[in-house]
Amino acid sequence: MLFNSYAFIFAFLPAVLAGCFLLARHAGPVAAQIWLTAASLTFYASWNARYVPLLLGSVAFNSLIAHAMLARPEARRGALLALGIAVDLGLLGYYKYTNFFVDTVNRLAGSHLFVTTILLPLGISFYTFQQITLLVDISGGDTRRFRLRDFVLFVTFFPHLIAGPIVHHSEMMPQFAAARYRFDWTNMAVGTTLFAVGLFKKAVLADGIGGAVTPIYSDAAAGHPITLLYAWAAAIGFLLQMYFDFAGYSEMALGLARMVGIKLPMNFNSPLKSTSIIAYWSNWHITLTRFLTAYVYTPIAMAAVRRRRGAFASTIAAPTMITMFLSGLWHGAGLQYLVFGLLHGAFLTVNHLSRSTRNQKSKSFLVLFFKKEHPFFFLVLTLVAAAVALTFFHANSVQDGTDIVAGMAGLHGVALPDVIDSRLPAFAATLAHFGIVFAPLPLSPLLALYAWMLALLMLALIPPNILQLMYAHDPAITLPLPYAQDRRPAPFRRVFARLAWRPSPAWAVATAALSAGGILALNRVTEFLYWQF
Repeated sequence: MLFNSYAFIFAFLPAVLAGCFLLARHAGPVAAQIWLTAASLTFYASWNARYVPLLLGSVAFNSLIAHAMLARPEARRGALLALGIAVDLGLLGYYKYTNFFVDTVNRLAGSHLFVTTILLPLGISFYTFQQITLLVDISGGDTRRFRLRDFVLFVTFFPHLIAGPIVHHSEMMPQFAAARYRFDWTNMAVGTTLFAVGLFKKAVLADGIGGAVTPIYSDAAAGHPITLLYAWAAAIGFLLQMYFDFAGYSEMALGLARMVGIKLPMNFNSPLKSTSIIAYWSNWHITLTRFLTAYVYTPIAMAAVRRRRGAFASTIAAPTMITMFLSGLWHGAGLQYLVFGLLHGAFLTVNHLSRSTRNQKSKSFLVLFFKKEHPFFFLVLTLVAAAVALTFFHANSVQDGTDIVAGMAGLHGVALPDVIDSRLPAFAATLAHFGIVFAPLPLSPLLALYAWMLALLMLALIPPNILQLMYAHDPAITLPLPYAQDRRPAPFRRVFARLAWRPSPAWAVATAALSAGGILALNRVTEFLYWQF
């Protein structure tokens, strides 16, 4: 069952909310919490009921390890922590990477090992990471107690169970312990608006451009060389598809949780407005970046410092590359995902290196260039870098991704629809002198795709995001900079300040329109792009 499906919107969600509010009113918050846990397990079972025992077994195992650790002095918790992490990562590795490992060995060694295809349990990456954070924090003495029913709901809560955010126990379990789960008009208004905005982004914007972008990647997989205009359409188009798909899911998750009075952390904050790849990762999948920084990057960097290896290579470059390699591995079982992670690692390393040049006194061109502010140049550079890396994310193989990137560089030539040659022969002759060829390609779909991309870019880059518009009503635990403090010119800030969300007739109409648009687009229901993790 998907958030963007009729079954969820018109059957599951109303039943869950009605049961929660009625039980909270007549039987108390404990009954409502148990109902939400049961509803979350039902939601998970709608995908594949056979994996519910795996989810519950993971919860039970980590709960036992956590309580065993709490019963021991901090100095004696290391072995239990190692056991818990080993089992969690072993389980994740088995389901996510066994087939990939066997296929790789067969390809490299020419062997014929065979393992029955293992179906990846939905959300296993997310709920594994969340439970590891609890074990690590208990080991360090940061968490001293927790209640089992809060922990179970913390792991299984259906708004974030499948595709995040990767919530931290310190953010969620106190909320579950204190929640009353009673109906509240403000919570419902805020939650419904967030859900409607997210649904529209997913069903109309992301799926709309996805239908035009996917065939280009299919052509690459079929071995067809992708020429310049189509390669750039594939890269930028998928960047925008991923942007609105993941933004849509993140906002729908926030809205669903808020309907029952729970706030999730912000997981997406207009990353395409970033003028550096560091800022991009600080605003894209924020909770994953937070997890990787706290539990991978920082320990590696601090170990280098303790060994008195203070050079850039050991304290920044190496931890960054290792972290992003693991990020690529986490995103998927395939060499193309490793390329995706390593590219971002290289981009981040170069970004850190460029920042370090600002303190140098050299008068070289590069040093002087990076010392100055060039927001538009760095915005475009960040967009292109993110698009190139995501090309491998979407491609079926490293070869397919490489072919598209080669097309972006013009290595497969430039082809235009032959209608230009027939209607504008003089102009076409001039273009032919520059090596541009004309092929039987449809002109209208290409123009429509570029117009669609331009419109989506403007939506991503110009207006404030929904969390900024709803800032005064605390739509999430963590929030972006209020639009009133944005560095844009004052006229822009004044215009968008008038759009700030409030429970008003205008916003009610806007929410209804967005909901209607999203629901009407559900005739082509598609999975969220992060659904597979």
